[in-house]
Amino acid sequence: MKAMVLNAGLRQLKYSDVEMPTPHANEVLMKVAACGVCRTDLHVVDGELTHPKLPLIPGHEIVGRVVEVGPEVKRFQPGDRVGVPWIGHTCGVCKYCQAGHENLCLNPQFTGYTLDGGYAEFACACENYCFAIPDGYSDVAAAPLLCAGLIGYRSLRMTGDAKRIGIYGFGAAAHIIAQVAKFQGREVYAFTRPGDTQAMSLAKRCGAIWAADSDTQPPTELDAAIIFAPVGALVPTALRAVGRGGIVVCGGIHMSDIPRFSYDLLWEERVIRSVANLTRHDAEEFLALAPKVPVQTETTSFSLGQANQALDSLRSGRLQGAAVLVP
Repeated sequence: MKAMVLNAGLRQLKYSDVEMPTPHANEVLMKVAACGVCRTDLHVVDGELTHPKLPLIPGHEIVGRVVEVGPEVKRFQPGDRVGVPWIGHTCGVCKYCQAGHENLCLNPQFTGYTLDGGYAEFACACENYCFAIPDGYSDVAAAPLLCAGLIGYRSLRMTGDAKRIGIYGFGAAAHIIAQVAKFQGREVYAFTRPGDTQAMSLAKRCGAIWAADSDTQPPTELDAAIIFAPVGALVPTALRAVGRGGIVVCGGIHMSDIPRFSYDLLWEERVIRSVANLTRHDAEEFLALAPKVPVQTETTSFSLGQANQALDSLRSGRLQGAAVLVP
């Protein structure tokens, strides 16, 4: 089969012929219909996430149709449409798994990082970490829900009952979760790269009541802020924008260093917290909610062989919404 492969020492993917995967006892083999291009993929390819298996097929926003199942598979059968997210396996026995925090598992596996992912014509995944895709979404439209949507949703939950929410970095995750926040009756304030009028326009279409450059103070004090851009300097900026008891959520897996800031920005019980991975409960809850909103994803499609071009577009900030590979 054809796949885009990351090899040791390289910062580009190679369009390659690789062996077709064979499903293990509890795995499904799927024909990939679409695979979203996530900023985490970019961090892997650029070497910012430093422990991938190599060679590696990236991609963890996979939508596919089951073509074969392992002998122990019970949840799916050939012909089913399934989605595969970042979390690919958890141990189930460590103290975090036992406490219901499998996103913090001590011995996890991650799709497209420690397990081969969906930048390929076919992919395998454990049935327990696959999810049915809601009806009404095309394969391409559904792909971004599986990470941008899930991490965005977990980040939004971390803001508690915040009414006024700022979103810094208006890309794939932001454009999904802004719609959810509006559906929940919250106010969204969008912060984009300076001068990025297209992102501001997208933010307004997705429900933001205000949009401006990231270095602009909002017109009112915020209850919480979510930072999706991997820019550490936005942490003190967001702290300035939230009021007493405000929460700043860092929603990415990687971020540049946070600069020093004075204690008064954190005082008055402001909180900074990160979001790590996701749980299967997150996936079940969000995928049930998305069609009720209904979440509409904005996508740009690329062929499988154009994966490097898609990553370059993401790296340079030229994308609006999400990129999706279509084998």
